[in-house]
Amino acid sequence: MKNLAFIMTISVCANFCYAQKNTPSTFNYSISDTTKNIKTEIPPLSSAYDSHNNSFLKKSIVPAVLFGATAATWNDRENIRDVRNRYIPTFKASYDDYLQYAPAAVVYGLQIAGVKGRNNIKRATLSHLSSLAIMGIVVNTLKRTTKVQRPDESANNSFPSGHTAMAFTNASFLHKEYGVVNTAYSIGGYSAATLTGLGRNLNNRHWVSDVLAGAGIGILSTELGYFFIDKLYKNKGDNLGLLSKIEGNDNPSFLALKVGPTFPINNFIDDRKDMGFEMGLEGAYFFSKKFGLGAEFGFTSFPIQSVKLDVEDHEELKTVDVNYESLGFLNLSVGPYFSHSFSENWEVSLKATAGISNPASGKVIIEGDLIDTPNKELEIVSYTPTTSFRRNFGAAITYKFNPELGLTFFSEYSQINTKIKYEAINNLIEDEDDIENITDREKIKFVTLGLRVTAFF
Repeated sequence: MKNLAFIMTISVCANFCYAQKNTPSTFNYSISDTTKNIKTEIPPLSSAYDSHNNSFLKKSIVPAVLFGATAATWNDRENIRDVRNRYIPTFKASYDDYLQYAPAAVVYGLQIAGVKGRNNIKRATLSHLSSLAIMGIVVNTLKRTTKVQRPDESANNSFPSGHTAMAFTNASFLHKEYGVVNTAYSIGGYSAATLTGLGRNLNNRHWVSDVLAGAGIGILSTELGYFFIDKLYKNKGDNLGLLSKIEGNDNPSFLALKVGPTFPINNFIDDRKDMGFEMGLEGAYFFSKKFGLGAEFGFTSFPIQSVKLDVEDHEELKTVDVNYESLGFLNLSVGPYFSHSFSENWEVSLKATAGISNPASGKVIIEGDLIDTPNKELEIVSYTPTTSFRRNFGAAITYKFNPELGLTFFSEYSQINTKIKYEAINNLIEDEDDIENITDREKIKFVTLGLRVTAFF
């Protein structure tokens, strides 16, 4: 897929980063009496100031990555939608209308049950309402000004996804209130939000760029809502002193959302493939600090370059384009993982997985002014790849913002061996019987470079 470079834009938080390096780290004074000397260290104001702004900067990186992904996928959103249409064109489920509210319902359920979180119910509600107000203003302003048509053509208010923004605002609310109690609350909340966003895409109600932007807006709105309320209360929470530090087994088990461009490294489909993309979910459970077992589920798509129709003794047909639908695979694989932490914030990991790739069928379409159809297009051949074995090897490096959240750069090599069967659709091909018997063996090798947002548990 052309121009799918994962854009890192963190300008949203640039105004919060200042450098104050010339202030002494401590101010010391002594009080002497007949029995002892008392030495007290007072941290300077600049230290607290820098700490606060560095914290906000780190919290803004994930929304910034999502906004960058929005920009990176904007021009390719129709190609991504085509993958959905080819696999599940009739998908329709309304779970996303309700799941978006689930994380907030969990917060209030825990409050009613007497489980202490970061704040008491009054302050938690005030923080949540502030977050919802910010999210609502941003989402509705963008919807009214951008006027992007929905993929199902039902309205011109597609960007950004309000359901997804609401879901991630509520997930961040759960994370803020109870992530300090148990990381499982955060993972559950963001999983529900991710499924909500996926539902908006699968129901053909939103483009993938709408969903990514909605997720970023939801997270950032909650950060801002809590920022303002914490300023009002002049502390970080009502019950932080009563909550113990999160205790885990310190193993690097994780769940992650990943995306990145794919680069073919061998010839297939007559060497007319183009740069594609890969997106999916990945996770691993580690039995120790070094070794674990993981799995990933996602899809890979390769656009195929168009060519001009070349028919002997028919020069006029050279104005007709021959277009292939992109080559797409749904992938599921499992395998061992290895991880090594070489500092508190940095770790590297390796993996070797294997599994299956389930392909989507596609069509070959001719297009041009000479085609006597209303849309000047005609389907002439269909192709069907076989379900295939897939192997994958990868390496990744992760920067941890805190023990629960990190940003990962990954590099992976994958290979899919498949057979593609071609079948004539219309009676425009004289040797139709020969077309029906054509089967090509394709060995598809590619490298994926990308980013993943990683939640540790």
